Amino acid sequence: MSRSIRPDAVLVQAVIAGALSFAHLHDLAEAAGQSGWKAWAYPVSVDLLLVAAWRRLRTARRDRSAWTWFVIALFASLGANIATAGLLDLAHVPAWLCILVAGWPALAFLGGTLLVHSPDASAVPAQPVDEPAAPEVEMHRTDEPAADPAPAATVPELTPAPPKPAPGAPAVPVALLDHARKIADAHRAFTGSPMPADALSARLQLPAPMAGAIAAELQLT
Repeated sequence: MSRSIRPDAVLVQAVIAGALSFAHLHDLAEAAGQSGWKAWAYPVSVDLLLVAAWRRLRTARRDRSAWTWFVIALFASLGANIATAGLLDLAHVPAWLCILVAGWPALAFLGGTLLVHSPDASAVPAQPVDEPAAPEVEMHRTDEPAADPAPAATVPELTPAPPKPAPGAPAVPVALLDHARKIADAHRAFTGSPMPADALSARLQLPAPMAGAIAAELQLT
């Protein structure tokens, strides 16, 4: 099923304005000594530079180079429209205008090259934000063989034995238990009540057996 074609007033106006501007640029180039296909190439060059600068401005509004070439192409188009409106004798074009018309291809090529090959500021990747590192937990194996007894000449230092885990519960590393105790103490100091076991489990993000063993060690409800 074909769609119905409805004329757009803005599109029709753009086509008319583009055709008139194209014709004015052709007439000015032809009056400045550019005959044949060269006179038709000048309007194409001006319009392409104008479109390239506009596409650049859509992605980089603060690009001074894009604004510069957009203004240059716009003045070239407007200048041709004004010059062919009767203010300039096309039969006797001044020498400086002939020089500008003859030098326009090199200027348009330079502008198009700079617009295409200039780096885009929006494409530069943002610097990564350093995130705080998670606390390192040192895991100790409980099935390691006991160390050799100290020599008889030295007296071993007595340290309190860690609490024994409940039967069937996983062994809790000392560092992880100390970390959990600090979290529970901070909660008690802030709220005035013991920290619930489920809240501690969610805070540590540990499996249920390990979280239950830690809660049993800290005697949390």
